[in-house]
Amino acid sequence: MIKDGFLWVLRLLVGGLFIFSGLIKVNDPVGTSIKLEEYFDVFSNDIAGFFAAFEPFALQIGVFLVVVEVVLGVMLILGVKSRFTVWALGLMILFFTFLTFYSAYFNKVTDCGCFGDAIKLTPWESFYKDIILLVLITILFLFRDDLPDSSPMWANGLVVLVLISSLVLSILAIRNLPFIDFRAYKVGVNIPQAMEPSAPLLYSYVMKKDGETVILDSYPSDESYEFVEMNIKNPENLPKISDFAVWNENGDYSAEMFNGNKVAILVSSMPKMDDSNLEQIDALIASLRNSPIEVVFVAAATEEEITKLISERGWGITGLQADATVVKTIIRSNPGIMILKDGEVLSKYHHNNTPEAGEVLDLFMK
Repeated sequence: MIKDGFLWVLRLLVGGLFIFSGLIKVNDPVGTSIKLEEYFDVFSNDIAGFFAAFEPFALQIGVFLVVVEVVLGVMLILGVKSRFTVWALGLMILFFTFLTFYSAYFNKVTDCGCFGDAIKLTPWESFYKDIILLVLITILFLFRDDLPDSSPMWANGLVVLVLISSLVLSILAIRNLPFIDFRAYKVGVNIPQAMEPSAPLLYSYVMKKDGETVILDSYPSDESYEFVEMNIKNPENLPKISDFAVWNENGDYSAEMFNGNKVAILVSSMPKMDDSNLEQIDALIASLRNSPIEVVFVAAATEEEITKLISERGWGITGLQADATVVKTIIRSNPGIMILKDGEVLSKYHHNNTPEAGEVLDLFMK
């Protein structure tokens, strides 16, 4: 009886964690695909070149993994095909443990994306989390014969429903934007304010003197101290945004982006840009031409590529360059649209939902 209760608690804990992790990534499968692309790129350079072949399919692989995470978690809790579920979870956690160990040990991918952008873990924290899960799943595996060997029809039906729902939600998040935005550039954020510390930063100084190590709250004036390292004491007050920058051949344009009313057309990759809704973007830009709103084009591309696209589309707007990672962090759409008022994010749009000029003007009137 005690063993059954213990195994039930393990099933609930492990299954619940997989469901939680999976649902966060179902909310943002594009973010998962970006993380997988990072891993494939690293592995293709460090382990074997064939990993590069997976990069074009990162989105499909990401959707498969996040849906499987949710479904296996539900199956474990409900006792549906328990032996198969424990085997599958074991193989999955072995795969994740390898990824997080590689990231931590070689410092290659500094954020595993285990919980998307909702909960940030360091590479070693991610690895330790996977080790704990590996131990728990190993216990379930050793006692797999004591797990339910059959399940009621309603449980099987619920698993199918969860599978379909997770897949549909993933597709909706891809074709639109994440239902919940956990990133630093979410609607309501004032970007220039987020680029500043939320409170004065405090540091401690590790010094050596006479062979002894001491930690001081201020840098000593005594020159006999030997500096070892400086550590921040309140990292929670660090700027939430530290990498925003846009520029063109005329210089840095970042500060100008935070002045007045702006509509930014964002592209994270010119070769991968979806051109299916460029006509709607054309119409939006044309409609705003004589309004008090400045439209700018921001792309992770060369000056020549940006100028060429602006000229071909007849946009007649300012073109700016940006880092691809920053653009991908701002919006999970290529192209995408961000509305700014004095640096505050008023709204963001997937290109499938390109707004009309009237909708944009209404945002600035609120």
